[in-house]
Amino acid sequence: MRESRRMRRMARNHKRTAGLMLTSLMDVFTILVFFLLSNSSASEAVKAPDQIKLPTSTVEAKPRETVVIMVTPDEVLVQGQIVMATSALQDPTLDRVPAIMSRLAKLQSNLIGINSRTEVDSTEVTILADKTIPFSALKKIMSSCTLAGYGKISLAVIQKSSNS
Repeated sequence: MRESRRMRRMARNHKRTAGLMLTSLMDVFTILVFFLLSNSSASEAVKAPDQIKLPTSTVEAKPRETVVIMVTPDEVLVQGQIVMATSALQDPTLDRVPAIMSRLAKLQSNLIGINSRTEVDSTEVTILADKTIPFSALKKIMSSCTLAGYGKISLAVIQKSSNS
């Protein structure tokens, strides 16, 4: 079949370039990068050290950034600083722990907050305790935290699936 002159002229003047539309592709990648950056900076998991074996539980709420008290089989650490030996918590006459209370008071005094909301948010404690630590020792730590003005206390556990 023979082409008409009009068809040849249209074919000559309207040559199409076969290429990718890079503008929309770049938009998709830009959105993807911003999404990944915003989600990667919000780290929600608290990393437990290797020497602590946390108990398992079904947990609904995600952890927040708080003052961390770690109770290993050997020592008690508040924000990474050793305050006492764990064996000292076994003393039956001891109902509160002055070393923890003084360290928490020091952390509270170092707080530079402009408003009262910052102060309220900073009075929260997360306790990472080895599962071999008796609850009586944890109870002494929790009462010390409460007496030091840290009313919100969370116990860190390993999250397991809710269907098992």
